Amino acid sequence: MKELIAACGLDCAACPAYVATLANDKEGLAKIAGEWSKQFGFNATVDSVRCHGCHATDGVQVGHCAECGVRLCAISKSHTNCAECGDYACAQLSGFFKDCPDAKERLDGLRAGK
Repeated sequence: MKELIAACGLDCAACPAYVATLANDKEGLAKIAGEWSKQFGFNATVDSVRCHGCHATDGVQVGHCAECGVRLCAISKSHTNCAECGDYACAQLSGFFKDCPDAKERLDGLRAGK
Protein backbone atom coordinates (compact mmCIF):
# COMPACT_ATOMS: atom_id res chain seq x y z
CA MET A 1 0.00 0.00 0.00
CA LYS A 2 1.29 3.45 -0.90
CA GLU A 3 2.08 5.79 1.99
CA LEU A 4 -0.10 8.83 2.57
CA ILE A 5 2.05 11.08 4.73
CA ALA A 6 0.30 13.47 7.11
CA ALA A 7 1.75 16.88 7.95
CA CYS A 8 3.32 15.42 11.11
CA GLY A 9 4.85 12.40 9.36
CA LEU A 10 2.29 9.77 10.32
CA ASP A 11 1.24 7.45 7.49
CA CYS A 12 -2.51 7.90 7.11
CA ALA A 13 -2.69 4.89 4.78
CA ALA A 14 -1.53 2.68 7.67
CA CYS A 15 -4.05 4.12 10.16
CA PRO A 16 -6.82 1.66 11.03
CA ALA A 17 -9.42 4.47 11.10
CA TYR A 18 -8.47 5.57 7.57
CA VAL A 19 -8.51 1.98 6.27
CA ALA A 20 -11.87 1.18 7.91
CA THR A 21 -13.39 4.44 6.67
CA LEU A 22 -12.39 3.78 3.06
CA ALA A 23 -13.78 0.23 3.33
CA ASN A 24 -16.97 1.51 4.99
CA ASP A 25 -16.28 -1.05 7.71
CA LYS A 26 -18.68 0.01 10.45
CA GLU A 27 -17.74 -2.93 12.68
CA GLY A 28 -14.07 -2.04 12.35
CA LEU A 29 -14.79 1.60 13.14
CA ALA A 30 -16.81 0.57 16.22
CA LYS A 31 -13.88 -1.55 17.42
CA ILE A 32 -11.44 1.33 16.86
CA ALA A 33 -13.77 3.73 18.70
CA GLY A 34 -13.85 1.40 21.69
CA GLU A 35 -10.08 0.91 21.72
CA TRP A 36 -9.32 4.61 21.31
CA SER A 37 -11.85 5.58 24.00
CA LYS A 38 -9.89 3.48 26.47
CA GLN A 39 -6.42 4.34 25.15
CA PHE A 40 -6.86 8.10 24.78
CA GLY A 41 -9.54 8.77 27.41
CA PHE A 42 -12.26 10.32 25.29
CA ASN A 43 -15.70 9.12 24.24
CA ALA A 44 -15.00 8.01 20.66
CA THR A 45 -17.86 7.01 18.38
CA VAL A 46 -17.98 5.46 14.93
CA ASP A 47 -18.55 8.93 13.46
CA SER A 48 -15.73 10.55 15.44
CA VAL A 49 -13.10 8.05 14.21
CA ARG A 50 -14.06 8.16 10.53
CA CYS A 51 -11.19 9.72 8.58
CA HIS A 52 -10.19 10.46 4.99
CA GLY A 53 -6.65 11.43 6.04
CA CYS A 54 -4.76 14.52 7.08
CA HIS A 55 -5.04 16.17 3.68
CA ALA A 56 -8.79 15.64 3.31
CA THR A 57 -10.77 18.75 2.56
CA ASP A 58 -14.21 17.22 3.09
CA GLY A 59 -14.10 17.49 6.89
CA VAL A 60 -13.99 13.73 7.47
CA GLN A 61 -11.14 13.43 9.95
CA VAL A 62 -10.65 11.95 13.38
CA GLY A 63 -11.65 14.67 15.86
CA HIS A 64 -8.11 15.54 16.89
CA CYS A 65 -6.75 15.56 13.35
CA ALA A 66 -9.25 18.19 12.27
CA GLU A 67 -7.95 20.55 14.97
CA CYS A 68 -4.30 19.39 15.05
CA GLY A 69 -1.91 22.33 15.50
CA VAL A 70 0.81 20.70 13.39
CA ARG A 71 -1.63 20.13 10.53
CA LEU A 72 -3.09 23.63 10.76
CA CYS A 73 0.42 25.14 10.74
CA ALA A 74 1.41 23.17 7.63
CA ILE A 75 -1.78 24.26 5.88
CA SER A 76 -1.17 27.91 6.82
CA LYS A 77 2.30 27.68 5.24
CA SER A 78 1.00 25.78 2.18
CA HIS A 79 3.17 22.76 2.99
CA THR A 80 2.13 19.19 2.27
CA ASN A 81 4.03 18.10 5.36
CA CYS A 82 6.49 19.49 7.88
CA ALA A 83 9.52 18.18 5.97
CA GLU A 84 8.98 21.13 3.61
CA CYS A 85 9.20 23.72 6.38
CA GLY A 86 12.19 25.97 7.03
CA ASP A 87 11.40 25.74 10.76
CA TYR A 88 11.69 21.92 10.80
CA ALA A 89 11.55 20.53 13.46
CA CYS A 90 9.85 23.17 15.56
CA ALA A 91 9.11 22.72 19.27
CA GLN A 92 5.55 21.55 18.60
CA LEU A 93 6.71 18.87 16.16
CA SER A 94 9.65 17.82 18.33
CA GLY A 95 7.27 17.20 21.20
CA PHE A 96 5.12 15.01 18.95
CA PHE A 97 8.18 13.02 17.85
CA LYS A 98 8.74 11.89 21.44
CA ASP A 99 5.57 9.81 21.16
CA CYS A 100 5.89 8.95 17.45
CA PRO A 101 9.54 8.46 16.44
CA ASP A 102 8.48 6.71 13.23
CA ALA A 103 6.89 9.98 12.06
CA LYS A 104 10.25 11.73 12.52
CA GLU A 105 11.94 8.99 10.52
CA ARG A 106 9.51 9.50 7.63
CA LEU A 107 9.90 13.28 7.60
CA ASP A 108 13.68 13.03 7.92
CA GLY A 109 13.64 10.69 4.92
CA LEU A 110 11.57 13.17 2.91
CA ARG A 111 13.97 15.98 3.82
CA ALA A 112 16.90 13.82 2.68
CA GLY A 113 15.11 13.15 -0.62
CA LYS A 114 14.45 9.47 0.03
